[in-house]
Amino acid sequence: MASALSSVVVAAFSRARTGKAASGVNATSHWIWGDPAMRRHRTDVRHTALGYAIHHASSLWWAGWFEVKAASCTPRGVTALGAATAVTAYVVDYHVVPKRLTPGFERHLSAAGMVSSYVAFGAGLTLAHLALRKLRHAKHPPSRAMRREIPGAQAGRKAPAPAAAPRSRARHQLRGDAD
Repeated sequence: MASALSSVVVAAFSRARTGKAASGVNATSHWIWGDPAMRRHRTDVRHTALGYAIHHASSLWWAGWFEVKAASCTPRGVTALGAATAVTAYVVDYHVVPKRLTPGFERHLSAAGMVSSYVAFGAGLTLAHLALRKLRHAKHPPSRAMRREIPGAQAGRKAPAPAAAPRSRARHQLRGDAD
């Protein structure tokens, strides 16, 4: 979902800036085809499909790291983690990796388009995770202990029943069952 949403945003902002929606997506194929791919504006398999495939693979890599942490987060935490992952992806994409391995979107997007594409990426991570979490819980509702958020309780595991109160010696004697 993160890959698809960010690609739609990249395409929309590319079209606004270059007149062609494929420009931004094609730019990522410069990993394989070099700088001429940055100037490719028409949709074609060689540039558009490859550019999307590279973007999608990168998105899956980021989503993997996101999911490792998101599983233990509250919904608000998942949202914050989605934003943090998008910011980290931007920093790595444009300030850590060599220029040859950048997405290349910046050649076809305005500053607002760049921000929007990474916001869409973070939103896609968050929305997909929360939707899947909701589906999982609909199929396998959490135990009562988990709904109450009792620390240490695990889904599907019942909390032990409290021990019965010990009988007093006087009560035993009244019933005649004292030792």
